[in-house]
Amino acid sequence: MRNHCRQLLLVCAGLLGTAAMAQEPSAEKKIVVTGSIQSDILLPQEDEKIGAEKSDDRALTNSYADVAVRSKHVDAGARFEFLEHPLPGFEKDFKGWGLPYFYVKGKLKNLEVTAGSFYEQFGSGFILRAYEERSLGIDNHLLGGKVVYRPYKGIQLKALTGKQRRYWSRNDSWISGGDVELNIDEWSRRMQESGMHLLLGASYVNKYEQQEELMTDATHRLNFPEYVNAFDVRVNMQKGGFNVLAEYAQKTQDPSFDNQYIYRRGYVAMLSTSYSKKGMSILAQAKRSDNMSFRSRRSMSGTSSFINHLPAFTMEHTYALAALYPYATHPQGEWAYQVNASYNFKRKTFLGGKYGTLVKLNYSYVHAIEQNAYSDSPAGTDGYGSAFWKWGDQMYYQDLNLQIEKRVTRDFRLNVMLMNQFYNKTIVEGHGGMVHSNIYVVDGRYQFSKKTTLRGEFQYLTTADDDGDWTYGLLELSLVPHWMVTVSDMYNCGATDIHYYQGSVTFTMGSHRLQAGYGRTRAGYDCSGGVCRYVPASKGFTLSYHYNF
Repeated sequence: MRNHCRQLLLVCAGLLGTAAMAQEPSAEKKIVVTGSIQSDILLPQEDEKIGAEKSDDRALTNSYADVAVRSKHVDAGARFEFLEHPLPGFEKDFKGWGLPYFYVKGKLKNLEVTAGSFYEQFGSGFILRAYEERSLGIDNHLLGGKVVYRPYKGIQLKALTGKQRRYWSRNDSWISGGDVELNIDEWSRRMQESGMHLLLGASYVNKYEQQEELMTDATHRLNFPEYVNAFDVRVNMQKGGFNVLAEYAQKTQDPSFDNQYIYRRGYVAMLSTSYSKKGMSILAQAKRSDNMSFRSRRSMSGTSSFINHLPAFTMEHTYALAALYPYATHPQGEWAYQVNASYNFKRKTFLGGKYGTLVKLNYSYVHAIEQNAYSDSPAGTDGYGSAFWKWGDQMYYQDLNLQIEKRVTRDFRLNVMLMNQFYNKTIVEGHGGMVHSNIYVVDGRYQFSKKTTLRGEFQYLTTADDDGDWTYGLLELSLVPHWMVTVSDMYNCGATDIHYYQGSVTFTMGSHRLQAGYGRTRAGYDCSGGVCRYVPASKGFTLSYHYNF
């Protein structure tokens, strides 16, 4: 471990030196160097009460160092990762260190050519989304080549091919595809004068994966399609404050572990509309997905190896108890709906008061699609039939919440949230049944001076299901521009009677951010955009350092 730590320190020192040189004044400024360093460290302690296991390592860390060099015609970059002794939840596949991400990009007037590692998304990501989300342990970038060409104003063409990263290796299948976007309004003066924008898009992705042997019984072997094709079409129209997006994607036969190796095609359709003007906004959207799990390796499970992404259409909560039961998209199929509205009552009105009042209302609802099974042993068959408009017999998730944000006095702001939630724990986690809860949040912020602010939270979750009721309290003192001190406690006053206490001190100076803390972390799921990762319980001292240059 000592040698690895020395190598990490040398890389960090080199990047800091590069940053210092890049920040020196230059007459022409033809070359720009940017990057970042992130290191999260835990000194683990055993805690039988919360289930935090003893570690063989004195220190665990996930550390990253990025650097990018940009010029007029050539860009280049790389990322070094050190996870030889990874944080809890990353042990199985993330352990290791190296340089998994590197690229060179050539740029002409209308053409960009990338060789090496790259991220990309077509449309909403229904058939392709290569991205990084470190908190979830996701980095599914492609290693290969990408071309972006803009032959005429309003036209953008993309073509790519590569192999997808899976932790410290790459899946064997080749991912290739193309995308075209037409900004129609750039060709029409009348549309430009009226303020209308119209975008048409179409995408294609192909996965080539060789055969592998899988027997359905003693005498029958599955014949897998080596080529899987996916298509996506979309239209996005905007005029003034009104916006509408319609998108449809389809995938050819793709038997995999996710769908029990059936040969049914995959589909997803989405309609999203929104309207906004000063003081108000509303968003309404619906999505139906069916057998749309798309991986670069058919036998994989969990969060790895996804080529595409299906957004959850549920609100991503930042309050601890509101986020206690987060929803993960069910790729086998679901109907998902979301409505989000906000209205700002003006100052010096009955509901606005002296300073105005902002009210937000969100409703999310996710339900199973109808599935009429063709066989009790679906592997090797078309699996099931499903009428487009019909629901299945299970609700997966429901969230109705109301938030009120109000400035009470010149120095005091108050936010209140009321939330009613249904969470199908069996669907998301594999066990536990339906959890019905009510959550109440009060968040107050008092500004003593321009440099001193105290914020406090009190949250309460009540339920007759799962572990029962929870409470949460937080105090956060901000001393601008450098210091912030935070203490919190999440307490289960139901089945477990456990406190999850935490405290931290954060120091910020320029582009440097250093945080030291101590406490317990509850076992549970960390989610973002409908993708979740299980995080085991942990306890100990933490140290986090972030630097951008």
